[in-house]
Amino acid sequence: MFSMPYWMTMRFKPIKPKKVSSQIADQIRESILGGDFAPGDKLPPERELAEMFGVSRPSVREALNILATAGLVMSYQGGGTVVLSLVDPSQGNALSDLIRSQQDRALEVIEVRKCMESWTAFYAAERALPEDQRRMDEIIKGMEKNLSGQLPSEDLDANLHIVIARSTHNIVWLHLMQSLFDAMKEFQRGVWRAVYLTQDDQQLLFRHHAAIVDAIKQKNPEAAREAMMHHLNFAEQRSIAYVSHRVSK
Repeated sequence: MFSMPYWMTMRFKPIKPKKVSSQIADQIRESILGGDFAPGDKLPPERELAEMFGVSRPSVREALNILATAGLVMSYQGGGTVVLSLVDPSQGNALSDLIRSQQDRALEVIEVRKCMESWTAFYAAERALPEDQRRMDEIIKGMEKNLSGQLPSEDLDANLHIVIARSTHNIVWLHLMQSLFDAMKEFQRGVWRAVYLTQDDQQLLFRHHAAIVDAIKQKNPEAAREAMMHHLNFAEQRSIAYVSHRVSK
């Protein structure tokens, strides 16, 4: 009796050449999910991407459309292509509106931040690469320069927390953190400008951040977690004072 060779029963499918635009989209997607871009970051312009990939601009444009359909980016007329959060951005806007109308809700977000960021610091200490540590060092140097010039470091403060989240090399940590920071941006600016007024306050904040970065660079996860929790407990107390002051006005 004739027996069919086993390979004749295999269900292979013909190989199809992959479109250039799909290959471009795959590489950009990998870069986004690898944490090279945070939510809100702009991708390089189409012209630069075309040069980097050695392809035509229409191929790049088609690749960006693929990523936009997947919900990873959004292109704006005259505003470039922006990386979107993996967390539903509409929720971030709703949270921002809620904090604006009920500022005590910001204290609930800080409570969540304490849980999240203490562990982002922990994992950053385990996983931060030399380039991550260099980014942190640059921010700390910027803070120190502002301190000597009696200038605020509110933007550097926020950037450092995002860089720490990026240093976990966990894309979910990064996108969750960025979404929370976007929602809290207006509230945080208010706290900075109303509460952290003295040079002593600025020096204390600098020491907090320097201690966090030092623990991360020393590859000491527990010390990094404790330093971040100490910092956020302090920030929580100052935020409570800020909200109480505004409610009493």
